[in-house]
Amino acid sequence: MIRFRGLVEVVKIVAIVFISAVLIRTFVFQPFVVEGSSMEPDFHNGEYLLVEKVSYRVNPPKRGDVVVFLYPRDPLLRTNYIKRIIGMPGETVHIEKGKVSINDKSLDEIYLKPGDQTFVDNDPNQVYEVTLSSKQFFVLGDNRQHSSDSREWGVLDAKYVIGRSSIVINPLSDFHAIASPSYH
Repeated sequence: MIRFRGLVEVVKIVAIVFISAVLIRTFVFQPFVVEGSSMEPDFHNGEYLLVEKVSYRVNPPKRGDVVVFLYPRDPLLRTNYIKRIIGMPGETVHIEKGKVSINDKSLDEIYLKPGDQTFVDNDPNQVYEVTLSSKQFFVLGDNRQHSSDSREWGVLDAKYVIGRSSIVINPLSDFHAIASPSYH
């Protein structure tokens, strides 16, 4: 009888731990592994991040936030992407001669490598413009020449956003909190 009670206690503890882990992963934090070079120099292939899911339930995303989202062209919605929010709902994004403008104001992107410019279809003469609806974002990778982003597959509907990249946890040498830049 004592062994049975001990076993019941162990099962209870395992169940509580399991349920807690599922709830935390579903509603608070989700792990994410960066694949590819589209977010270099700030994020590298193989880095392990924690994606925070709570803050966007209270406050909307901001320009400059690095978000993880469901790739909108995956019919099964099983592919996650990581990109930086450039255009906000209701804004007009314009790309011309390698520069991004929001509502006719040039965007100062301090996180880009020197000389890295934003082209559409890698063509410096291509002009791109889109006006976002009230529930859309325009997202770009930081490594513009090696990024599949809104220039290629269109705007990102808010419903696909999983959360904000909050902490790089592995490799430990790169451990840090992720801050969004401020724009002037």
